[in-house]
Amino acid sequence: MKILIVYATSEGQTRKIARFMEEVLQSENHSVVIADASEDPPTPEKFDAVLIGSSIHIQKYHSSIKHYIMKNLDELNKIHSAFFSVCMAIASDIEEEHEEAKNIALEFMEKTGWKPDAISHMAGALKYTQYDYFKKLIMRMIAKKEGGSTDTSKDHEYTDWDAVRSFVLDFAK
Repeated sequence: MKILIVYATSEGQTRKIARFMEEVLQSENHSVVIADASEDPPTPEKFDAVLIGSSIHIQKYHSSIKHYIMKNLDELNKIHSAFFSVCMAIASDIEEEHEEAKNIALEFMEKTGWKPDAISHMAGALKYTQYDYFKKLIMRMIAKKEGGSTDTSKDHEYTDWDAVRSFVLDFAK
């Protein structure tokens, strides 16, 4: 199967997840093209399936992902497609945080009109070493509230790679 993966990222974790998906799919003999939504990605027409992913920041997905979906909506609704949403709230022990992340995705699908075959919610990472002083303070405060690591001297990854592998293999079936 020929699969397109389009992603948008802020600190790089969504790109890392997309690259991991690419490796998993290639190991299963699929042909994969991966593209950053902000760099004029290919249209879906020449692919059998499309995976689209974005991180959530300030309760929104990247505008480049929204633009890509809106530009290719008719084709996306015709072929096998899925959305992967990357959000630190998924790593939280607070169920309301999970529900809020899921609602953001559902509202996004409603606003865009895209009807993917599946939506997967994935935990991201705290990239403390990449944050400026103020963002580091804010992210540390959020992490403390949600039970995440508050050690700002290093980055902390929360992505469940086995769950990502299962999702992408199920998608490719």
